[in-house]
Amino acid sequence: MSEAIDKPKKKKKGLNSYLILVACLVGVAIITWIVAAFSADVTGATVAQFLSSPVQGFTSAMPVCFFVIVLGGFLEIVSTTGALDTGIAALARAMKGRELMLIPILMTLLGICGSTYGMCEETVPFYFIIGSAMYAAGFDTLTSAMMVLLGAGAGCIGSTVNPFSVGVAKAALADLGYTVNEGLLLGLGFALLVIAEGSAIAFVMHYAKRIRSNPEASLLSPSERKAAAEEFSGAKDDEEKALTSRQRGVLVLFAISFIVMIVSFVPWDSFGIDLFTIGGTDKDMSTAWSSLLTGVPLGQWYFNECTTWFLLMGVIIGIVAGFSGDKIVKTFLKGAAGILDIALVIALARAISVLMAATGLDVWLLNSAAGLLANVPAPIFAIGSMVVYLLLSFAIPSSSGMATVSMPIMGPLAIQLGLSPEVMVMIYVAAHGLILLFTPTFGVLIAGLQISKVDYSTFLKFITKYLLGLGVVMMVLLTVAMTVL
Repeated sequence: MSEAIDKPKKKKKGLNSYLILVACLVGVAIITWIVAAFSADVTGATVAQFLSSPVQGFTSAMPVCFFVIVLGGFLEIVSTTGALDTGIAALARAMKGRELMLIPILMTLLGICGSTYGMCEETVPFYFIIGSAMYAAGFDTLTSAMMVLLGAGAGCIGSTVNPFSVGVAKAALADLGYTVNEGLLLGLGFALLVIAEGSAIAFVMHYAKRIRSNPEASLLSPSERKAAAEEFSGAKDDEEKALTSRQRGVLVLFAISFIVMIVSFVPWDSFGIDLFTIGGTDKDMSTAWSSLLTGVPLGQWYFNECTTWFLLMGVIIGIVAGFSGDKIVKTFLKGAAGILDIALVIALARAISVLMAATGLDVWLLNSAAGLLANVPAPIFAIGSMVVYLLLSFAIPSSSGMATVSMPIMGPLAIQLGLSPEVMVMIYVAAHGLILLFTPTFGVLIAGLQISKVDYSTFLKFITKYLLGLGVVMMVLLTVAMTVL
């Protein structure tokens, strides 16, 4: 009897990511039928709409999904060379005793990318890269996953010149004849960036210090730790190995691949920089010097162009590593197959927004919320608007999509009440960014957790209190801003 009592309890395994998303999809379908019973603006989801929504979600998310699949092949080629594991092991040795400094440095860089160009889907490979580096340095994969998620995510919350959120929102208001104060927008965005990024770095470092002093304090279950060890232990195995000349070449090309990716997504023309469009014309940018490989200049790339780039670099790295053509193909296909489940998660998450759009539930929610906020004081309007955006972002995880749908309604409503459209824009940006840090309908979040071998339930247990605190702080700040500006 005593043995049975002393036996440690096994931690329940977290829900499968697919089951979580299917449950959300079923819930949305049920809600459409409830709302359709009293509103002619919403139709109850049909069996055909429900069953076809994952397929339509895959079609809608095809550029992102194919990017992830090609990225899997690219990473497998790099991994097979042994350069990444050996290089990470060398980095871990070089940072001996200073590993914690990687957290503020890397999170700040990701935050800058999030604030300036909305780095989001592009973070997928960093869950593996940073995961490998931090695991080799003695941290768990929950630490590395939060570095990527909160690093870039906090940057998006504090968007300053992000064209996919702030830019689209401004354009939506401009199309209606409204202008916004650019300086005020930039100031509000920077204030949110400092608060969100600073608190995120402190939060992750607090947990990382605890793990460094006591690895058993990790929130990961034994099964999660085992899965992480199988995925990320390569760098530790290569601790004493030195890089060969071929591996050095591979690491240089690997670094160039991601530098070009980051540069390609930054909207340089919005900053008045035309370096990458020299040689092109307003009607034909395919003649610009940086359009040579994809037909689109750097600064204007999206996922199709980025996918082309990583496909090319995978082949080049394979050649530099001395692989035969047959080995390059087989290695690439192995990596693509291994990450296919990540692409399918992203597609299934997109199915939820597809179903809401097909039934009209998303627009109904927005219009109903706007009606409730039509004649309320500024503080209540600010708080209510943030709640509206938190709810709507569950359905529309796309920042540009959310701005396009909502800003023509919420922006003029704020102006009619004599309130600041700039604060309205930042309420949307902050609330949308916050919801993407935990909603299962955001495919990139679920994909990143799967790469890191972290269950969604473990993740929620870890991050809930922090997100609640951050949400309250942002709500207070934006409510005060809406009241005084």
